[in-house]
Amino acid sequence: MALDQDLESWLRLSLIPGLGDQSLRKLLVAFGSPQQILDASFAMLAKLVPTAVAATIRDGGVGDDKLEAASRWLEDGHNRIVTLADAAYPQALLQTPDPPPLIYAKGRIELLNHDALAVVGSRSASPQGAANAESFARALSDAGLTIVSGLALGIDAAAHRGGLAGAASSIAVVGTGLDIVYPARNRALAHQLAEQGVIISEFSLGTPALAANFPRRNRLISGLGRGCLVVEAALQSGSLITARFANELGREVFAVPGSIHSPLSKGCHQLLKQGAKLVESAQDILEELNLAARAPSSPMTGVIRDPRAQALLDGLGFDPCDIDTLCMRCDLKSDAIASLLTQLEIEGLVCALPGGLYQRIR
Repeated sequence: MALDQDLESWLRLSLIPGLGDQSLRKLLVAFGSPQQILDASFAMLAKLVPTAVAATIRDGGVGDDKLEAASRWLEDGHNRIVTLADAAYPQALLQTPDPPPLIYAKGRIELLNHDALAVVGSRSASPQGAANAESFARALSDAGLTIVSGLALGIDAAAHRGGLAGAASSIAVVGTGLDIVYPARNRALAHQLAEQGVIISEFSLGTPALAANFPRRNRLISGLGRGCLVVEAALQSGSLITARFANELGREVFAVPGSIHSPLSKGCHQLLKQGAKLVESAQDILEELNLAARAPSSPMTGVIRDPRAQALLDGLGFDPCDIDTLCMRCDLKSDAIASLLTQLEIEGLVCALPGGLYQRIR
């Protein structure tokens, strides 16, 4: 597939080493279009960018091999490259201070201009946290908010699943080139997003999973949404970076509270202390954003037939707990507790955690 001249000019400039987004936008303001930048004299270019970059622009930018790779990638009808000049470019990002000059997209690009909400959190999510993220995301998607997240393990993946299950689908913003799926464990989810949602990246094809790129992609996650919901996060979580970006953009920041004993609640609690809005249901978010909600669906819970199992569930509460503690709370022996926990796990009401702990799932 041959690239049209305009898109080829955008790609040539975007692939020049040392020419960052800010400098490229400065050149666009000065010269008007990518082709006019490529046609400009070295002297004029050198006034705005380093001389080495100016020389590369005068030489025509990158080699044809990278352009050919992009051309082959675009042969797939699911794939698009959207530039700042395209009507399909997400308008929400134009309201941010650092919109990428072009975006690689795979899937339903019309979702990029839907009302959206970022849902992020820990990669090492608890079972309850993942269930919360999926439940929130599905309800918000059914209410018309496309769910934006980062395709990471844990909360991100759960949020995407919930968004895809709802009416407004989901957007994944990744920190690699779109010809790479990272993490590999989310390959099936990535394929589903490409078919039913959309995956986007500001990074060129072939860009590997570099640590520095993930905080950078977080600004796009926050920029696409009307707000940002943090479901679980430790104090050093990258999700707090996304929340900070959202706050700096004037977007709403929401947080789900958790156990005071859980490290995965510390980040959310810090956000709440800093002024984030505490939410217990999707309705809390919809009301804050002045959006209507559909009638909530009935919670999916198992049927408890053994009264001792109900007593154990009551004794477990909603914080992680070990068997010895449950024996004291319920006045039962350890073998009876173990049997009842197995029953509750089968019914989807309890999950086992590392370290011999168990947690109730609402």
